[in-house]
Amino acid sequence: MAIVDIFFGIWQILTLNVQSVGYEPDEETRERMEQRAEMLNREMTRLWQEVEEMSQEHRNQEQSGFAWAPLLLSALQHWQCWALAGVLVLLFGLCCWLRKRSREPEREEENSGNDTQEKEAEEDNEDADDLGKFIDEHIQRPVQNSDRDCEAVNKLMERFLFVFKYVFFNPWYPVLEKAIEVGSAFQGCSPHKEDITYCLLLPLKPPRGHIFHLEQGSAWPMRYFRIRVELVCTCEMEQLAGETHCFLHDPEEEQRRKEGPSILHDLCTDSYLHVQKIARWFQNVVRHSWRILPESATHRLTMLPSDRSCKFQVTQGQEKRLLIELIFGVQQGDSDIFLSSHNTEAAYTPSTTWLESYSVAEMKFFRHIARQAQPDSVHLRCLQLCVQSLLGRDFSNSTFVTLLMHLLTTIPLSDWGRRDFLERLEDILQYLRSCLEDRCLNHFFIGNEKVSEVIILPPDLRTAEPLNLFQHLEQDPDAYEDAWLEFLALRSRLRRLVLH
Repeated sequence: MAIVDIFFGIWQILTLNVQSVGYEPDEETRERMEQRAEMLNREMTRLWQEVEEMSQEHRNQEQSGFAWAPLLLSALQHWQCWALAGVLVLLFGLCCWLRKRSREPEREEENSGNDTQEKEAEEDNEDADDLGKFIDEHIQRPVQNSDRDCEAVNKLMERFLFVFKYVFFNPWYPVLEKAIEVGSAFQGCSPHKEDITYCLLLPLKPPRGHIFHLEQGSAWPMRYFRIRVELVCTCEMEQLAGETHCFLHDPEEEQRRKEGPSILHDLCTDSYLHVQKIARWFQNVVRHSWRILPESATHRLTMLPSDRSCKFQVTQGQEKRLLIELIFGVQQGDSDIFLSSHNTEAAYTPSTTWLESYSVAEMKFFRHIARQAQPDSVHLRCLQLCVQSLLGRDFSNSTFVTLLMHLLTTIPLSDWGRRDFLERLEDILQYLRSCLEDRCLNHFFIGNEKVSEVIILPPDLRTAEPLNLFQHLEQDPDAYEDAWLEFLALRSRLRRLVLH
């Protein structure tokens, strides 16, 4: 009867061990198992005591001279004991095997988790590599990676101005200052991969004895000015310098000014600076200066037609060429805003009209951002991709420049890294969409409190009311519909390009 109870206990232990794989037993089951284990221990102790007693009897019988047969018969009568020991050994091995199997799923889960993390890391690296290839293959490298051409353009302009200053300088003509880089080519976001035009603004200063008086002719959004040239007395200035040559009060200087070339006679109309006359004057300066420059021995100069600027092409051999456009400008006080000779959007623009330009302030803003941004910042590449995808009907390059400048003052510069390219590109599209829905895109420099103090603006620009560049969309439903359709087409092209 005791053997039956022991086997019943073994069966319960085996069953509980099998069930325990994969879950923890409750308190009642654990108490029952402990009680059964104590009972088995007591039974095992009793059986081993009987075995010891039997062994002692057998040894006594052997010493007393009994035969081997009774001893063998007695051992056979207790075969249940040996069977129990064998079952216990098997049970112990089975428990060890079950415990080992119970740990394997955990290891598999850990290995699976590690494999998943490794695969995710590999996928992230592959995505980053694919994104890097996309940026390098489908977007032109930014301006810092095309320094060679920019440097060549700047050196050429320095030599032109050097020749002008020491060979063709006329004290009665405007003073030319160092050219300032402006435009998409120097920003690194040119809309065309070929025939990139390097645009520079050439500041004009009045000659000695003259001043430029700015007269505003229209209000925002496109402010036009006229620049009146006036003579001023320089007697006090000349006396301090030990001279007495004043255009107003020195008879010889006045006679010389009337008979010879002067800014009022040759470059003005009714005392206002004439854009086309200035353009023709400097085009002649470039032609004559080219013959003196050392580049003329290995390069070819081709003047291009332009009424309000000086455009020319410098070619080396059959392939290498640089397209350069010089825009003339007059600075508003000591600010970063200039009056520019650039073409206006009107069908006809009087030759004495100068457009207010923010291109110098834009370049200064982007250089300020470049000094603070991470080396792998992709803000210019986002701008370039958007500009290259434009249809050129309802949105202009300046629209996306304005969008980007607003976002650069809103989104931290640390979030414009290479891995953030797609997210930032989507931000630009979403911002454009919200501006279209609200029919409002504020000018970045006019009435914007977020403009850094690094950018020097005229006082009236900082204190003005914000200027809505999408105001025409409120007044013209057809223009709004066209702009919305172009936005949808632009978004589709960008996403298709990124996906494929």
